[in-house]
Amino acid sequence: MKKIIHHLRSQPEEVRRHILHVSTIVAGIILVLLWIYSLGTSLSDPDKQAKTNNDLKPFSALKANLIGGYQSISDPE
Repeated sequence: MKKIIHHLRSQPEEVRRHILHVSTIVAGIILVLLWIYSLGTSLSDPDKQAKTNNDLKPFSALKANLIGGYQSISDPE
């Protein structure tokens, strides 16, 4: 590892930036793939689907409240 770091430090700045960008993109792709994989496995469980629906009920009430408030402001009745 020490040799790799020393070799990178001896490279021009342009090469080091290129290595940084490539390694950042590769790490991001790996994280996104892991996230998608874990999301697919967690959403396929029926118990999780029911829990997710129960957790989202307050947001649907908030949405209905916001829509109703906007309609009451925009309607000149």
